[in-house]
Amino acid sequence: MKRHYSKLLFAALALIPAALLAQNLAPTPHYSDQAELSKVEEWVLSQGIPESIAPELAAILGLGSDRLPVKLKAFRTSDGTNLAFAVSTNPKQEGIVISALKTIRDSTKIYSLGTAWLTDRSGTLHQAIQVDASGARVVPNNSRAAEFNDIKAFFVKKLKATAPTTNSSPSPRKAATPAKKHSP
Repeated sequence: MKRHYSKLLFAALALIPAALLAQNLAPTPHYSDQAELSKVEEWVLSQGIPESIAPELAAILGLGSDRLPVKLKAFRTSDGTNLAFAVSTNPKQEGIVISALKTIRDSTKIYSLGTAWLTDRSGTLHQAIQVDASGARVVPNNSRAAEFNDIKAFFVKKLKATAPTTNSSPSPRKAATPAKKHSP
């Protein structure tokens, strides 16, 4: 009986690497996340509005102590949160800042509440900061990584929704060049 179980165990162990290898051979998406984020960056640089990031936020993100010039695409959610994708236009300070900030107005002041992340074309999270009424502070990247990934995906979807679709076949209604008439 022991012999039978040991053969079964050996057979199962032999199948595990094959199953794992088969999983790795699964088709990959047409565009990787890195390529898609690079395309979002290009979209924002070409169609975004010129803005700047406040010196305090730029400093805490490690992007210098002055206002950081950026091109920006932003979308407001139904709860009033602004999702923004900002690309540095300063050649000395490369970087992408993605944020989810809500402006709060109370009787004494106006402030933002939310999170901002520093990333790059590869989509690697470099820095996360939490913003509230008392200011901005660095938080562990893993504490907000899921939200970061959701907002990255949001911007990739926005890009895909605005990208014109291409049709590889010509229109059946009209020929590309008119037919020539032959004279008799």
